[in-house]
Amino acid sequence: MENRSAWVFKTGLFTVALAWFSFTMYKFGLTVLNLTDVPVTDMPGSVGFGFRAAASFIALIVSLFYLVGRELSKAELITSLRWIVLLEAAYWLLFLPVGFWGFNFQSVLYSREFFIIEAGLPCLLQAIVMPTVLGILFFKLSPAKSSINALRWALVVLAAYMFVFWFNYTSQWWSEIYLQGTAFLLSSARYAFEFSLTVVGLFLVAVYSAVYAKNFFKTKSLDDFNPKKVGLILVVLGLYFDVILVLWFMFGRSAVLTVWPTFAVLHNVDLWMATLPLIGILLFFTKKRQIRI
Repeated sequence: MENRSAWVFKTGLFTVALAWFSFTMYKFGLTVLNLTDVPVTDMPGSVGFGFRAAASFIALIVSLFYLVGRELSKAELITSLRWIVLLEAAYWLLFLPVGFWGFNFQSVLYSREFFIIEAGLPCLLQAIVMPTVLGILFFKLSPAKSSINALRWALVVLAAYMFVFWFNYTSQWWSEIYLQGTAFLLSSARYAFEFSLTVVGLFLVAVYSAVYAKNFFKTKSLDDFNPKKVGLILVVLGLYFDVILVLWFMFGRSAVLTVWPTFAVLHNVDLWMATLPLIGILLFFTKKRQIRI
């Protein structure tokens, strides 16, 4: 039974890695083919997708090795993880030019305040927070250092991802409200639900992740790591994207809104995370340290 659970987990891990790589390559191709006359945002974005595509490719190869039974040595695994973390940090860092652009740009249709809410604040925040925590994790990942320190910072990175997602997605709702007011929330059960799911739901998951990461810093043994809590976070995050996609396919795009449907589905770079429950569910139902990859 344990071997079967391990195989199911490896299959789920490979599927998620494949979704990450495929979706990132798709988005990378779109950015290269559709470069516009705003090089300060489009060029860094394209380069950033290139870094993330490389990170996802490494993750795909590592997960494939595990799937076919080619176990990596500790040194090989840590080296692969360090490259993934470094490339992912570079991806997030390249949001910095977009953040500065968002604080200084305005157009005929949209004011500077709109771009600050929609792009400036979220891009600047994620360009500072994510490379910082990922950089620390990069240095904590070492065969010569204690694994528990790397795991501690991995949980911090998970909490940072949740906070950045919450802030970014919530900012899109605030920018929509800035344009439309709140009338559309009162007249549409669908958008009221999606608004609540984002502003309240993601915030609660971010708080839960941060509390767990903080509490784990107090532990002194890997035996205190609880995969159920990480699994719960991954399941809830993945289901968030699943719900957004299901509502989109069921009801389509509203003619009333402009920012949210464009960001949440049409230009969303995070939709591959809809596959996260494939590994989160097994983590949630496993015993401590039962799964070894």
